[in-house]
Amino acid sequence: MLATVTSAALKGIEAVPVLVEVNSGESGDPRLIMVGLPDAAVKESDDRVFSALANSGFRPPRTRTTINLAPGDLKKEGPMYDLPIALGILASTGQMSDAGQFGRFTIAGELSLSGAVRPIRGGLAVAINAKERGQKGVILPMQSAREAALVSGIEVYGIDTLDQSRRFLEGAIALNPLDSCNAFDKSSKARDRFDFEDVKGLAQARRAVEVAVAGGHNLLLIGPPGAGKSMIAKRIPSIMPKPTLEEFLEILQIQSATGATKQMERLRRIRPFRSPHHTISDVGLLGGGSIPGPGEISLAHNGVLFMDELPEFKRSALEVMRQPLEDGQVTISRSAGKVTLPCNFMLVAAMNPCPCGYLGSTRGDCLCSPLQIQRYRSRVSGPLLDRIDLHVETSGLSIQDLRSPEKGESSSTMRERIEIARTRQRIRFLKSATRANANMNEAAIERHCALTPELGSILQQAMERLQLSARAYARILKVARTIADLAQSKNIEAPHLTEAIQYRSLDRKNLV
Repeated sequence: MLATVTSAALKGIEAVPVLVEVNSGESGDPRLIMVGLPDAAVKESDDRVFSALANSGFRPPRTRTTINLAPGDLKKEGPMYDLPIALGILASTGQMSDAGQFGRFTIAGELSLSGAVRPIRGGLAVAINAKERGQKGVILPMQSAREAALVSGIEVYGIDTLDQSRRFLEGAIALNPLDSCNAFDKSSKARDRFDFEDVKGLAQARRAVEVAVAGGHNLLLIGPPGAGKSMIAKRIPSIMPKPTLEEFLEILQIQSATGATKQMERLRRIRPFRSPHHTISDVGLLGGGSIPGPGEISLAHNGVLFMDELPEFKRSALEVMRQPLEDGQVTISRSAGKVTLPCNFMLVAAMNPCPCGYLGSTRGDCLCSPLQIQRYRSRVSGPLLDRIDLHVETSGLSIQDLRSPEKGESSSTMRERIEIARTRQRIRFLKSATRANANMNEAAIERHCALTPELGSILQQAMERLQLSARAYARILKVARTIADLAQSKNIEAPHLTEAIQYRSLDRKNLV
């Protein structure tokens, strides 16, 4: 007897439909045959499924059984097919009274030997795919169903055991679809672990961070060891606006595809902050693998990617970021297929001015030769530097600043100003796909960053003096627009433009 169960496979961060076809009662030796490009985890599912069936009060098939995972040219990985295979066996062996519900649901889940259902990767993507195909709903492990419930317009059912899913499909028990409000962490929000009120002094760096976050701009902090670069970077999430539901679903879909949400009891609606070590590989940063998956730049989507000690990263790893920084997405091609992953993140980088770190510092003598300094700085290429909107020097704190009892401005105060600026940008780009000033294309720059003849002359002189590229020209205008938004100004004025220009003072001519 043949039974067909609809399931799904992950391709990058998206799900594609997979049909689990189970045929029992075939003549021959009583054994199980699985076809359809299964990986090792899928091939091992027969042992898990048979034990789960026995411990749930069902009998394993006693005849030759063939399981086909269609389409046959798509690689299947992971244990997410355990539940649909088990249900298919129950239907094909006559242990389910009604298998007609299979076509109405997408089903996925890992089985334990006891018959309990464990969470899977990509629950959110499975629900999105099922909705796009017009199915009634999805049946997932309870932990995975909570994130899938955020998808509107489709019924999401969370189950705990194999037997519970069987009885639900037969109509023996009724289950209520999950409500998306149950997915979020409703605990009262505590004070952020890192708050800018703990940062004393460093007014120029704090201002640059506020401008960068307000417009979604990339930021480079340069200063000696102990100047507060990492301290400032770790506090950036505390001033970032709360992600919209659309942005959060994009964040969650990536995290779900990597399995990060399997350990979360409740989902926190926050932006990601990723801080990879400088020894990371190109694949770890960009993404990839035999079956392409997201890397750090995609995991930082709609959030922050902090790269401390920027010149210590491998040159190849830095150069592969150039195209994603420009396009907001990365395409990875492997023998197993090609996937396009989102990676619209805010890059925050930190570096020393020289190998020893004390060039120009009053707290130590630089022991580096000019050649050593040149080699160190040249690790950051000009094209990559062009893609970083703000370059800021931090000189560190004086003893007087450290001893001062006065606290700095709090993150909540800074966030209020940033949210006002972001609101102006949402209104400005309401009819386009642009979300922040940093993402403006050439047409948007021409429309929203118009300069008077006097301001145009100032910018031209700066471009010639600093030998800036055309890309740097566009980024100055974007930053100036953000500064004007923070000042709640309709037009870019001279103070806004001159402040934006000063953030390019460490550009290619001086740094490389």
